[in-house]
Order: sequence, then structure tokens, then C-alpha cells
Amino acid sequence: MNFVGSHVLSVSQFDRPAIEKVFAVAAKMEPYAQRRRVTRVLEGAILGSMFFEPSTRTRVSFGCAFNLLGGEVRETTELKATSIAKGESFYDTARVLSGYSDVIVMRHELEGSVAEFATASRVPVLNGGDGANEHPSQALLDLYTIRKELHGRGKAIDNLRIALIGDLRYGRAVHSLVKLLCLFNNVQFVLVSPQELALPEPYVAAIRAAGHKVVESTQLQSSIGQADILYVTRTQEERFPSLAEAAKYKGLFRLNQSIYTEFCEPNTVIMHPLPRDSRGDANELDNDLNENPNLAIFRQTDNGITIRMALFALILDVADDVDKHARDVNWYTARRFQ
Repeated sequence: MNFVGSHVLSVSQFDRPAIEKVFAVAAKMEPYAQRRRVTRVLEGAILGSMFFEPSTRTRVSFGCAFNLLGGEVRETTELKATSIAKGESFYDTARVLSGYSDVIVMRHELEGSVAEFATASRVPVLNGGDGANEHPSQALLDLYTIRKELHGRGKAIDNLRIALIGDLRYGRAVHSLVKLLCLFNNVQFVLVSPQELALPEPYVAAIRAAGHKVVESTQLQSSIGQADILYVTRTQEERFPSLAEAAKYKGLFRLNQSIYTEFCEPNTVIMHPLPRDSRGDANELDNDLNENPNLAIFRQTDNGITIRMALFALILDVADDVDKHARDVNWYTARRFQ
């Protein structure tokens, strides 16, 4: 993959060497992401952040990643605040806003919308999530997290045992992660979901075509005993025809400390793309797991900064220049003592 000047629209663009390149650059970004060093390598560059669907982690972490490289961010966070609400086409919007930016990150509720926007953009566009379709940067940070977590346990992504749990039909993070995992060797997938929210057949077929083992289940407790990773997802209620329809599935799979202790191996890692739904009728990942050292959800969010910094550095061709524009921080940061 030639990163320089490229759009990042789908994980299908990545092969294993491209993934390893992103991860190598991400590792070099960690001192900057942790505020132990400062770089101004993108000083003067502008990120156009266009989030037409609610977002906390993705929107803020992309912005932080760009800021930490020295760039500036201009945000659009509501469709009704743009001229698209007045009937302006994606083409015209893309031509205009790409004239104001050096790179654009976009999220939209419609599948394929980001790719459509990118065809008219004059600068690289990164997909921050398009409907139930894909979420490439989330999948990359998830895979980076998996590798780091397994490395500390003497394991690798090859030969991984992973249980994907919850709404696998609409969960775009799951869809993208499955595609990336298919590039590795001898991965064992356990897909745990209600039948109505099962992983779409094309993804299951891709797993099998890549030579991996896959088991589908509707039972949580009997399915998680041999996993290295539990990847839990919430019910994507915004994708359902109605909230009443989504409510049928909320809370069906609840992981708490008691279930974890009884049914999981001692070092099983718990992941979640967030947000987790902590309301009483959902609570798919209980707060009583917060002190469990194998809960990796906040290490995931930290890794999102480094992965997104790496993508910006590669796309804007500054990955080899970051250290040349660096200095130590001159303010108090708790990360020095962690």
C-alpha cells in the first residue's frame, strides 16, 4: 500500500505488510501520544473533521492525534449546520472543504457515503465510520491492542482465539476487525449473538475462505471458556428500524466479574469498541469489571491516538521527520509517573 496522499476508506486496502508499517510508526508515536515528547511536524496543516453522526472517541482522538503532530483542526459536527441541509451535493461540499484542508476525516450514517465524498475531494479522506459498513481506524487500533495484549502473554495474533459477542449484524467495528484478522493464520472465531443479529454471511464466508475455524453460538457462558480475547459490542440501536425493535436484544449478553471468573481463562482479555451501554436494561459490560487488570477497553482508547497519529504521518509523508521537530514537554503531565 502506498500511504502517501491516499484515502483510507476500507480495511480491504491493507495487507499484512501495510498493517505492520502502521504499527511500527504507531510505536514511534507513543512518546508523543503520552505527552512525554512534543512534535510540531504538521505545524500549519489543517484537518477537516466532519462528523455527521454522534461520536466521542473517534472524533476527539482524531483531533487530538492531529494536534499532537502540530496541526490544527476545524470541526463540523452536525449535518444541519452545513449547506448539505440546504441541498448542496456531496460533490460540491467535498470540493469546497478539501480546499480548506490538508486531510479530512468523515463519519456519516449512510454506507458508502465517505467513499462517495472521497471521489470529489482534493485531499486524502479517512473513513471515521459509514453506517453499518466499516470503521477502518477502529479495526487497526483494535488489532494493535490485541497484539500488545497478547505479546505480554507470550502470544501472537497468529493462532488467536477470539470471541465476538453481541450485535454482530450492525457492528461496523466487528466487520472491519474480521476482515483484518482474516489476513493472519489459524485464527479461531467464536461468534456469539442472537440469531437475528448474527455476523452477515459474507463475513462468515470470508473467515472460512481464509482457512480459519468459526463457531456460531447463541449462548454466552458456554462460548467464552477458550478465548484469548473477548470482544464485546453493544446493541447498535441507531441502526434498527425502531427503538422498540432494538430493545428486544439489549441486555441479552451481560459480562460481569462473576461470569468472567467462572467461565473464562484467568488471563482472557476483555475488549469493547465503546461506548459501552451502562444503562440498566443493557449493561453488556458491567462496571464491576473496572478493576479487572484484563479489562483493556481504556488501553484501546489510548491506542487509538497512536494509530491515528501513525495514519496521518504516513498519509502526509512525515513519518520519518517526526523526531526532527521534537522537544520535551514543558508542563506537568501525570503520564511521566505512570
